[in-house]
Amino acid sequence: MFAVSTYCLHREPLGIALEKLASVTGSVEVMDDGLHFIDTPEILLSYSFSYSIHAPSRGVNIASLLEPIRMASVQVTDECFAIAAEVNAPVIVHPGYFAWLEEREMAERQMLKSIAELRVLAEERGVEMTVENMGNWDYFFLRTPSELTLIDGTSFCLDIGHAHLNNCLPEFLTYPFAHIHVHDNNGTLDSHSPVGEGTIDFSAVTTAIQREKVIPVIEVETLEGVLESVRRLGF
Repeated sequence: MFAVSTYCLHREPLGIALEKLASVTGSVEVMDDGLHFIDTPEILLSYSFSYSIHAPSRGVNIASLLEPIRMASVQVTDECFAIAAEVNAPVIVHPGYFAWLEEREMAERQMLKSIAELRVLAEERGVEMTVENMGNWDYFFLRTPSELTLIDGTSFCLDIGHAHLNNCLPEFLTYPFAHIHVHDNNGTLDSHSPVGEGTIDFSAVTTAIQREKVIPVIEVETLEGVLESVRRLGF
């Protein structure tokens, strides 16, 4: 069994994306951003998919040193939790970033504060929250396994493409994860390429997926790439 992220159709309205995915899979991860931003569960409830939701990430920063922005980021994420609760979906959250290297320690404290608040909010709504590792972008948290201590006690979402960009996918695969994003790249650019078009060793990935007993989410740039990835992985 596998799930597909609506990222592959992010240039289409969410309704069209869901309609196209209905013939591909019974499990969908909604990228709650851009044309797929959701402020009501109505459209999701009109389909029989099982869901996960990737919380808004482009306009939020739970590690912001600007307290009004940090608080607003928590609020926006909690609004995502509210919708997720209606469709029984786990929520994937980005760990945030710091604007200046000198601010890292202060931003880390802000992130930890936000994660603690979000864990309480998620628990109140009966929603599972998972925090995702980031790619090779300067100033983002959770790029390497050594930073997993920052989310200790919170579920982990492993993005294998991001881990590959930081040259630490084999190490990440040794840790437990509750959710996983599957896509390929050449080790330098976060291209969200189809499986087999980059340099990731997918035999190790599939072994870890089987070990953790999770449903892999195909998070590839195009629908054609999703279908090719499914074929190559034998799902």
